[in-house]
Amino acid sequence: MTRPRDWNPTSTVRPYGDRRDDGVVQLSFVLPMEAGEGAREAATQLAHRLGMTQVHVAAMERAAEGFSFFVVYGRTDASVDLATLTVPEALARKKGFDELNDLVARELGRRIVVLGACTGSDAHAVGIDAIMNMKGFAGDYGLERYPCFDARNLGSQVENRALAEACRDARADAVLVSQVVTQRDVHKENARLFVEELVRAGVRERTVAILGGPRIDYRLAVELGYDAGFGPGTRPSDVANFVVDRVVARVRATPEGR
Repeated sequence: MTRPRDWNPTSTVRPYGDRRDDGVVQLSFVLPMEAGEGAREAATQLAHRLGMTQVHVAAMERAAEGFSFFVVYGRTDASVDLATLTVPEALARKKGFDELNDLVARELGRRIVVLGACTGSDAHAVGIDAIMNMKGFAGDYGLERYPCFDARNLGSQVENRALAEACRDARADAVLVSQVVTQRDVHKENARLFVEELVRAGVRERTVAILGGPRIDYRLAVELGYDAGFGPGTRPSDVANFVVDRVVARVRATPEGR
């Protein structure tokens, strides 16, 4: 755990709406009620019970039969003392494309094998494609573009056991697991099951395991048994840096892992 360098640890922050520290927040949710004045009042009372004041229901729309979607504005007195915060960090100083390639060539003398997939029933491959495929996104090259990586994108709906066995057979240095479907926290259970399969295959200790997705962060991934987690806004170069850093560190500590 580290404290980021980009804030003043002596300050306290509150939500910002129209002006600094006014405490204005926006909340959205669904209630199992048809849209109407009764549903509007129920949404207002819910916001009050969450500690909000000056509540205003800005939007109420029919979500489905018997369900309504709300956007509510209100104020909160809650604040955060930055001096009390510690946050997990996945990366040290970020290295550039050429620097990573040179480092791997110098330290390992071979390419780093990285497998990636969407596991279980998850068929949403856009995220793993953006990280793995050569084109990457937003001008940030995917792992396939790096000479230092042997990057293999196995696609979507890959069974956990099959991916773990692929890691074993390929002697993978790292594996990237993408989870987009999150209803009823299915992503957590599926992600945890994959780690169990890595252990069963006998390769967890030698494989850097990374979890990614729209509801993934570093802390959650570590709790589920992974080495790191990357959420929205992650660039391929972020993942590339983490993989190289961890694999090189492992080889330095255990040269036979080369």
